[in-house]
Amino acid sequence: MFDQGNTAYVLITAAMVLLMTPGLAFFYGGLVKAKSVISMMMLSFGAIGLIAVLWVLYGYSMVFSGAAGGAGATEHFIGIDGVIGFDPTLFSLNALVDQANSATKAGYPGLAFAAFQATFAIITVALISGAIADRAKFGAWMVFAGVWATIVYFPVASWVFNFTLGKDGSVVDGGWLARMGLIDFAGGTAVHINAGSAGLALALVLGKRVGFAKGAYKPHNPPFVMLGAGLLWFGWFGFNAGSELAADGTASIAFINTLAAPAAAVLGWLVVEKLKDGKATSVGAASGAVAGLVAITPACAALTPFWGMVLGVVAGAVCCLAIDLKFRLGFDDSLDVVGVHLIGGIVGTLFIGVFAYKGIGLIYGGGFHQLGVQALAALVVMVYSFALAYAIGWIIQKTMGFRVTNEDEIAGIDTAVHGEEGYVLLDERV
Repeated sequence: MFDQGNTAYVLITAAMVLLMTPGLAFFYGGLVKAKSVISMMMLSFGAIGLIAVLWVLYGYSMVFSGAAGGAGATEHFIGIDGVIGFDPTLFSLNALVDQANSATKAGYPGLAFAAFQATFAIITVALISGAIADRAKFGAWMVFAGVWATIVYFPVASWVFNFTLGKDGSVVDGGWLARMGLIDFAGGTAVHINAGSAGLALALVLGKRVGFAKGAYKPHNPPFVMLGAGLLWFGWFGFNAGSELAADGTASIAFINTLAAPAAAVLGWLVVEKLKDGKATSVGAASGAVAGLVAITPACAALTPFWGMVLGVVAGAVCCLAIDLKFRLGFDDSLDVVGVHLIGGIVGTLFIGVFAYKGIGLIYGGGFHQLGVQALAALVVMVYSFALAYAIGWIIQKTMGFRVTNEDEIAGIDTAVHGEEGYVLLDERV
């Protein structure tokens, strides 16, 4: 018997999360130079097209294979019936259709859950693209996105999101990080640390942009940046509160924390920016909101609103300082995927170990155990994603080439790669 309320909730929040990727396209697109805006936005839209198809073909089966999976997993793995049996015509479409007519314990179809999780895969891949802005070939990016999703995101998502709960609420089966006791409600490890580590790897593989130096690149369209941040924030309510998969009290906690933490992070970022650079900027406000959203993602259901705001202030301040690491350490992370998503994801993941309520966090008498679990999970995902992303990117660079020529980079890669311009200010027919 289907619960129409929960079914509607899951489907609506899935649509909200999908909107985050076009929002990210605007956010990233406004940060690059005017002659690269089409290329930057296309990396996000390319991710939507490719990862959605791979998810239906085999991604869902990889992530939620076996008996585990609180939302009703399948017995399919890599799109094939069973681990040994071989039926190349089924892929995971068969598993998805089967679940259209079966309700989970929460009363929504398993197919709705599959759609919700697809949007997580899409946004995670799209986040990486900010690290290689202004200098990446579209075709090479698509190859990287497909391979990375297959051998990095899908396995890591299974480690974190594929689990079965026992009667007492503990994880009794599923991915090994979930069984270990990791608290990651909506993807601090599987999404943000994962994407941030891959972004660092690709930034190192592709090397620095021509003329890389502090202050050399200015966002060409701050209103785009703020529009993108607004769309991201809206979609993030679906990302975090939607991860409860039911319209209940836990979803309400996640929702209020998704409001309070990024709001506090805006203030934290702007204060540090004012002290550091002398001005509080619109791009800083937008970046602070995203930093707070990243940090609260794993912790949104584990913190009281007060500690959620504390996390937001900390994340906004820390990430504002962390974006300068690329100049000190000499890697060109174009749009601060490392400084915001990797660092913000780590801050939020570790914060749980200290401040999670209900006797879990250190200050609530939970001891150091949860902090150790959170730290180990963050480290494992970071190393796994970085190593494989570096290897994939290096192979692509050495074979088909990942980076555009210096001439195309200087001229602006929109016309060279896509044959389009973001802004046509003069009609050439006149």
